[in-house]
Amino acid sequence: MFELIVGIGVVLLIAIIFTILRIVRLVNVARGTDKKVASSGNKVNALLLFLFLLVSGAALTWYSVAEFETYTVPIASDHGIVTDRLFWITMIVTGIVFIITQILLFYFSWKYQYKENKRALFYPDNSKLEVIWTVIPAIVLSILVFSGWKAWTDITSKAPEDAEVVEVMGYQFGWEFRYPGNDNQLGDYDYRLIDPVNMWGMDFTDRAAFDDFSSGTKLVLPKGKPILFKIRARDVLHSVFIPEFRLKQDAVPGMPTRFWFVPNKTTAEMREELQDPDFNYYIFCTEVCGRGHFSMRKMIEVVEQDEYEQWYAEQNSWLQKNPDYLAKVPSDLKELAVVSAGMDSETSDIK
Repeated sequence: MFELIVGIGVVLLIAIIFTILRIVRLVNVARGTDKKVASSGNKVNALLLFLFLLVSGAALTWYSVAEFETYTVPIASDHGIVTDRLFWITMIVTGIVFIITQILLFYFSWKYQYKENKRALFYPDNSKLEVIWTVIPAIVLSILVFSGWKAWTDITSKAPEDAEVVEVMGYQFGWEFRYPGNDNQLGDYDYRLIDPVNMWGMDFTDRAAFDDFSSGTKLVLPKGKPILFKIRARDVLHSVFIPEFRLKQDAVPGMPTRFWFVPNKTTAEMREELQDPDFNYYIFCTEVCGRGHFSMRKMIEVVEQDEYEQWYAEQNSWLQKNPDYLAKVPSDLKELAVVSAGMDSETSDIK
């Protein structure tokens, strides 16, 4: 550690000395005491800039190829294929433009370095050239933007009728998932009903809430079926992020958002593909939401449809697990609530 600090100190000292010498040189030029305009260092600097382009370009190319599998996250959803295709098309287009402009930039620094006997070329304008470099980028960018807009509207539009609905709620500092039960319809909620137990603020005057249930420690999803996430935040801004599904959507307090997708690889299939028996899908928060932001991670398990249906049928409703809240159900709906929530006759006597 000491050697590292000493090394950093030496580098900083050299940089400070170099900066001071440059400042003295500039002051002398400004005062007119230094008549020397160009030196052999001018040519060396131009050459070094061009060498920097070659070395950095070679290093970037090598790293991109050698580590491609490391930084490329596998795809596990249908729309993820579209998203990745758009990403790589954009990277290729912008990458080609970047490489060409950088080559020209460093080449110009070499070709047009200062020489005492060379006069600058005055080039006032070229209307044809300006039209070309305005129209072509405008067309290319319009195509890219339109393609991205179309993909985005597809996944934020109305989900298919047979979609599995899951409510995703972010809070400081965790995630909770609510399923709609047998009716596939989530019950209403009201932030004024939130308490230490009813963290959702579920409104039990709505009969659709009677059979809703929470998944607890993990989110379970079926493979090959549309999933509609209804997303909200209980307190501050959060952001739903599942990298393998190419899913990212903000969770905004007071403004529910949505995102639908189709998982196409189970957890077991992804483990086999990656040769990693410990792999799991996770949902993350990508919006810094406070001190505990780092802990906002929860496991997702993707299973086959029949396994999902079996798991779904085994879940107990939230009302069944919290029978005291039957008292918040209107009296004329209490009998329906008992049946829908799967509560026994003893529980049904609760006032």
